[in-house]
Amino acid sequence: MQQKTILIVDDEEAQRETLSGYLKKKGMAVFTADNGKEALDITRNQLIDIILSDIRMPEITGLELLKQVKEINPDISVVMITAFGSIEDAVEAMKSGAEDYIQKPIDLNYLDIVIRKIIDKKRILSENRELKAALHRQYDFKQIISGSEKMEEVLNLAGRAAGSKASVLLRGESGTGKEIIARAIHFSGPRKNHSFIPVNVAAIPENLVESEFFGHEKGSFTGADRQRRGRFEQADQGTLFIDEIGDIPVASQVKLLRVLQEQSFERVGGSEVIDVNVRIIAATSQDLETMIKQGTFREDLYYRLNVVSVSIPPLRERREDIPLLIDHFLDKYRKQENKDIHSVSKEAMDILMKHDYPGNVRELENIIQRGVVMARTELVTTEDLPSSIGELTSEADVKMTGSLEQSVENLEKNMIRHALRESNGNQSQAARSLDISERTLRYKMKKYKMK
Repeated sequence: MQQKTILIVDDEEAQRETLSGYLKKKGMAVFTADNGKEALDITRNQLIDIILSDIRMPEITGLELLKQVKEINPDISVVMITAFGSIEDAVEAMKSGAEDYIQKPIDLNYLDIVIRKIIDKKRILSENRELKAALHRQYDFKQIISGSEKMEEVLNLAGRAAGSKASVLLRGESGTGKEIIARAIHFSGPRKNHSFIPVNVAAIPENLVESEFFGHEKGSFTGADRQRRGRFEQADQGTLFIDEIGDIPVASQVKLLRVLQEQSFERVGGSEVIDVNVRIIAATSQDLETMIKQGTFREDLYYRLNVVSVSIPPLRERREDIPLLIDHFLDKYRKQENKDIHSVSKEAMDILMKHDYPGNVRELENIIQRGVVMARTELVTTEDLPSSIGELTSEADVKMTGSLEQSVENLEKNMIRHALRESNGNQSQAARSLDISERTLRYKMKKYKMK
């Protein structure tokens, strides 16, 4: 049994000595007290994990001791010892925060079980705290790789928004790191100990958007074989990150607006009003202002979301970050692949610095991961880079002529070709690398008559 420090409080000397001797044999550090006042003095001056206290004691009762101990240190676990006839007091103690109660005469085997249960619970709580702390560090703004002035301005703005309740709209091309910044905002703010729930609208079939957001009741539609909590309920007291907000159907925008205004909703097929307290961080790679003019995005919803607007520059506009990101991804994937690779060759670095990265940071990460996997020496060389790395930029440069619409079409076609080549024709993988739904990819391929 893991060693813990236990304080035994009982006005009967024989009881104290019996329990003390037994627990010391079990490897425990043991303190004893014959009254509540002495127990409180020990609690203030020693690191106590568990207190075993009789309920019926003169001056300060076990219940009074419990309440004062919880004021001194809520993490101390208290187990009440009760004689027959004082079970009601023991139940009252449980309501006041006691972990358990044991009846006299004490069954030492049962005492073992109670203490082991408390130790296991403390261990799990400690591990959870450590995991949460590690999660907070992982998504702290300081962990975001940046050396460029543009990104420092972005992080400064996002950091100032973190402490508020205001909705944040993150804008930027696919792959720029919008979700990473959303998580940093959440884990740097007052809701960091509550849930961060991400949802990508582009990945949800249009007929299931409302169910995804608001949940549904059993039998509300074909296939609804049980009640389901939606993303808003899951994010209660925390943050809901809505990625690609521009893809939300117009019909669903009305209900979303109402939830943002009233912080309440009904599940699909239900009538119960559910109240929530959720902070919204939305993200988009689309031009919402143009969509408003076209009637595909509600202006009132836009203003609800766009309280704090953060525009994340594409990687080609912050090339100072490329070497830092390369070092970061090299370190990540050499550990993952267990390979002794510490750098890229001068020629490879030259190519990486000149590339335009239509897929932004996500594309650079994929390139470095591939480079580490393919590398045969301690350096990632030009041979380890995708053969098409310079292709996309040159194709786009040649064909960026004519109208804006034609230029955009050419760029989209080149990006799709590039993604399909990198995924060996796997459309699901290509769609993920482009940060669009597979349905959208198939639509664009059909539109551009691409096989």
